[in-house]
Amino acid sequence: MTTPNLSAFHIRKWYLQIEDTLAGETGAPADGEPLRKIVIAACIKNPFAGKFVQDLSAWIDPSPELGREFGRRIQEAAQGRTIESYGKACLVGIDGEYEHGNALLTNPAANPIRDSLGGAKSWVPSTGKRGVLGTAIDIPLAHKDALYVRSHYDTVTAQFNDGPNRDEVILVWAFATRGRLNARLGGLQAADVKGLDGLN
Repeated sequence: MTTPNLSAFHIRKWYLQIEDTLAGETGAPADGEPLRKIVIAACIKNPFAGKFVQDLSAWIDPSPELGREFGRRIQEAAQGRTIESYGKACLVGIDGEYEHGNALLTNPAANPIRDSLGGAKSWVPSTGKRGVLGTAIDIPLAHKDALYVRSHYDTVTAQFNDGPNRDEVILVWAFATRGRLNARLGGLQAADVKGLDGLN
């Protein structure tokens, strides 16, 4: 059965991945709090799989409902921690088009997630690809309020052992509670982003 179970979407499965880093690659301890990275993903039936459809508004228009659910889930997973950076991705099953996944990465879906983080200002870095069960995907991260904070350029890798099926899309959002451990490349500091326009 593929009856919609969240607005217009049939979600087969939700995924949650959390990692906490307490020391860097050489063993140097964290310069402050550990870095928590959180990946939340939804495996969604793709109604456009196997055919070309010009108008994808049937997915774009209801996508704010997906955004609100992702926003609720990130607050639950963060457990009171402040989220400082984010990124997004799509992994499209091989009967679908890359464009199908991108339809769920547009502003209508992203804005409710920004709202859930307190009104994030920066555009969200993103990536995507087509793949099969177990395909790994790297999700880029950047500061949620100012894109050019170098310490928050980062990546998190996700892999889903049972998705996507050929006719599914996995929509992925990633978040982090701080920048890289012991970041020391200079540039704009996270503490200085208040009042900036987000893209700076």
